[in-house]
Amino acid sequence: MFESDPSLFLLIIDDNQGSLDLLSNALAQPGLEILTASNPDEGLDLFCSRHPQIVLTDLVMPQMSGMEVLERIMEIDPATDVILMTAHYSTESAVEAIQKGASDYLNKPVSLGPLRERIAKLIKEARRRQRSLELEDELRGAAEFEGIVGRSPQMWDMFSRIQRVAPHYRALLITGETGTGKDLVARAIHRLSPVAQGRYVVLNCSAVVETLFESELFGHVKGSFTGATHDKPGLFEHAHGGTLFLDEIGDMPLATQAKLLRVLQNQEVQRVGALTARKVDVRVVAATNHDLRAAIADKRFREELYYRLSMVELHAPRLADWKEDLALLCRHFLRKYSTQYGKQIRGLTHRAQIRLARHSWPGNVRELENVIGHAAMMTMSDTIDMQDLPGYLRTAAERPEPGEPADSAPVAADIGSLEAQERELLVNALATAGGNQSKAARLLRIGRDALRYKVKKHRLDTPDSGHAMAAN
Repeated sequence: MFESDPSLFLLIIDDNQGSLDLLSNALAQPGLEILTASNPDEGLDLFCSRHPQIVLTDLVMPQMSGMEVLERIMEIDPATDVILMTAHYSTESAVEAIQKGASDYLNKPVSLGPLRERIAKLIKEARRRQRSLELEDELRGAAEFEGIVGRSPQMWDMFSRIQRVAPHYRALLITGETGTGKDLVARAIHRLSPVAQGRYVVLNCSAVVETLFESELFGHVKGSFTGATHDKPGLFEHAHGGTLFLDEIGDMPLATQAKLLRVLQNQEVQRVGALTARKVDVRVVAATNHDLRAAIADKRFREELYYRLSMVELHAPRLADWKEDLALLCRHFLRKYSTQYGKQIRGLTHRAQIRLARHSWPGNVRELENVIGHAAMMTMSDTIDMQDLPGYLRTAAERPEPGEPADSAPVAADIGSLEAQERELLVNALATAGGNQSKAARLLRIGRDALRYKVKKHRLDTPDSGHAMAAN
């Protein structure tokens, strides 16, 4: 899905067939596929369907000017190199073209020698970008450690510590902000430990009712309390021979903390209501986003338990501290959600990448995954752009950072509402295009085949829908 095609594409748009033939022959070379269009509408259709890296377009054409073609292309993919050609050169139009994103502005008749040199430089740069993406994919594989992606110094240091402690620990504490991937660290430790073949059992301490904590962890015997209709083993017994992950341990009640400390010291549990204890062999990984030293000072966490757990302590760094891995993480999540949604998504536009790079990521990697998952679901193209990002990132685009606004919480995508938004986009595009499928597809930055599929999916092609498409 993310593998680069070895060929590059050059699109030439000119209403003069003689110019098309001349330029096509002059610029032909191995590894470069040349696409031609004799009118702007056809050229934009080719651009949406074939995604050429370089576009050579005439400035003065009927129906649509080359300047308008440039604007449409920049809206779809600002990374495209666009060269305008004109027999009516003016300094004003040249400046306007460059300001709107053109790579060059040439006077007709075009001198073929300099044009070949200019195209050769653009091809070299496009191949460099292409190779960069291939290297990113290779690095993504090399930078994946037990399901965790990263290659920054902070991440390599954490990977090294995981490898060193996993074979030996009995109890371990993972600290870090919400969304930093503490659960992934815990799973990596389990997989590298001597009990990797045993069970990996998870308890989220913040989700357990206080009165049921001891029963959940240690089990109970029949009749020990109202509702105890049978003997029940606790999670420690269930995890015997494996690992018990206690997430958000800072939310565990003080009374339960005392009993947990005894279990860690003696490696035995006593069910609620039972008279005898049972031996267990369990490795315990605890995680928290709280400052446990502050909790100890406030008498909310037992000091003895903290020191028992923190004999081995790992810290999951916040995303803001290893932003150099942002592009790597984006491609990792793009691959994941492209597969999940059955889409072919090539990547993000430059302006979307810049927006993500400027964000402070208060929700860390979990927020980034939510953003990419949302964008992958919303995009109607094969490239994620600004309009595909969650609303709080779009509206914050013009605001200075640091100090992300309070509404910067991760956005969870609601599939039903997203489907409704997709349908609304289709309806609006078809209405704006007067039912013309080519124009609607260009407005939505997708190919005509993709448009037909989505129209059929949303039943907009039925006679009573009021949005049937006009044929080209």
